[in-house]
Amino acid sequence: MNGFPVPTTISPEAQSILAMAAQRPQQPDPAPDDVEGWRSLAEAAASDDPATVEALAMATTGAVATDAIATVEPAEVDGAMFYIAEPEDIGNHDDRVLLYIHGGSFTWGGGATARRSTQLIAANIGVRTWGMDYRQLPQNPYPAGLDDCITVYRHLLRTHKPENIAIGGQSGGANLTAALLLRARDEGLPLPAAAVLISPCVDFTMAGDTWTTNSFTLPGRFDNMLDLYRDGHELNEPYISPLFGTFTEDFPPTILTAGTRDFLLSDTVRLHRKLLRAGVRAELHVWEGALHGVFMGQAPEDREQIAQVRRFLEDIWTSA
Repeated sequence: MNGFPVPTTISPEAQSILAMAAQRPQQPDPAPDDVEGWRSLAEAAASDDPATVEALAMATTGAVATDAIATVEPAEVDGAMFYIAEPEDIGNHDDRVLLYIHGGSFTWGGGATARRSTQLIAANIGVRTWGMDYRQLPQNPYPAGLDDCITVYRHLLRTHKPENIAIGGQSGGANLTAALLLRARDEGLPLPAAAVLISPCVDFTMAGDTWTTNSFTLPGRFDNMLDLYRDGHELNEPYISPLFGTFTEDFPPTILTAGTRDFLLSDTVRLHRKLLRAGVRAELHVWEGALHGVFMGQAPEDREQIAQVRRFLEDIWTSA
């Protein structure tokens, strides 16, 4: 993947992940009009093999393996699919809920993987979690996935106070999280107590510096996927590229995370600065040597990240 040395400043587990990633060949995505190519790509990731599901569940959400137990059940509202997971030790009167949106280039991470990732996030964060299983590429470009997310959020607001809700996601899921919050505000819906944006893809123009400087970490070019997802809409439309949205001080307190080798580091830091300029409480945490998705749930740094998210949410909810 690149000739850069593996840094000695990260954990041994992280060093191993970087060394393996360096051997991964770069493969471009299919052309936007190559329906069969995209279908094959999606089907290749839609495995029911437990080991594959576990790996993808962590890679697409920031979750980590845990001995904690959470039950999980499928749910549906107005055609939008999601899962509800509850930690084993959650109290009957704990009304807090995290609406979580998985990543996966808007193409994979659904089905069995979404079920497992919802379960892991609930166990990791220690809170009831609604995990989206939104419609994806290639059959369902924008705004299908976002429509599913707003549908489930509307339903969530019928049963929970907004101050007891947090919304989060990773990568494409963080894109949908930010877009959902902008759209909810524009539609006059109450906003949640907090937002979690893990390595957010928020600028489809790919103008950020690390789209170039960290391009060596990309598994392939993303232009085709972004073009397929936007389905003819402008690259800078705020619900597609939330960085171009208007942020005001009523936007929820937000935690943003990325890595120094993450090609979306620039998207992350630019959005962080924009939130600060708007008067929003925003925390930025960057991990040394980390790729997009940190180290795929396999290193101590991944455990630090999810623990940081948990502390942030607990602080927001206890100080409300």
